[in-house]
Amino acid sequence: MNVSLFVPCFVDQLYPHAALAAAQVIEGLGHTVTVPESQTCCGQPAFNSGYWDEARPVAAQMLQAFAGADVVVGVGGSCSAMAKRFMPELFQGTPQEEEAKALAGKTWEFSEFLVRKLGVEDVGARFEGKVTFHDGCHGLRELGLKEPPRALLRHVRGLELVEMKEAETCCGFGGAFSVKFAAISTAMAEVKCESILETLGEGVSCIVSNDLSCLMQITGWLEKNGKPVRGMHLAEVLASR
Repeated sequence: MNVSLFVPCFVDQLYPHAALAAAQVIEGLGHTVTVPESQTCCGQPAFNSGYWDEARPVAAQMLQAFAGADVVVGVGGSCSAMAKRFMPELFQGTPQEEEAKALAGKTWEFSEFLVRKLGVEDVGARFEGKVTFHDGCHGLRELGLKEPPRALLRHVRGLELVEMKEAETCCGFGGAFSVKFAAISTAMAEVKCESILETLGEGVSCIVSNDLSCLMQITGWLEKNGKPVRGMHLAEVLASR
């Protein structure tokens, strides 16, 4: 099928390699990947902050960018949840309500697309080492993505998944939350990272997530505190050979 890749702002600016890895995995399964150049921010920061009137013009650009797409795959749970769950709410009662519903109906988060849409758990990846996994809040709670990323990791040759105690605990990023409530955000990051560090005794050397905003928060704390744990998006692991 023809897949339109939805690349969130911070992925485009800070982690483009993760989007490239996602495209590589999808193309490796025989599908065509395009990245609409007209896509911009999905409007989530303004939406989450309560500025819905300001969020609509930004989100409307996304509706237009993906209007002709057959299927949309998002590289990240947070922004995928915005398109899949909250766009219809944002545009409810407006002339673009049906467009928002159409986008929601054809949008999938990366791991969700592979496992639930394509029925694929083994993409032929090989990654030597032990990893632990962080569940991003939007992917876990809004999209119900507890199992899909783990199913994919279990089929990676050479990889062993070691679950941390606080896998489902928020890392404290939350977009604007980390700016408005920096002290609380940092304390939450510490709880998350201490749980990650407990897995080092079991040989873990990498923290994996399907949400790069979370990884930015987590690896930021780890690097600042001199902890030897690498952060990788799920797509990067699946693209490894």
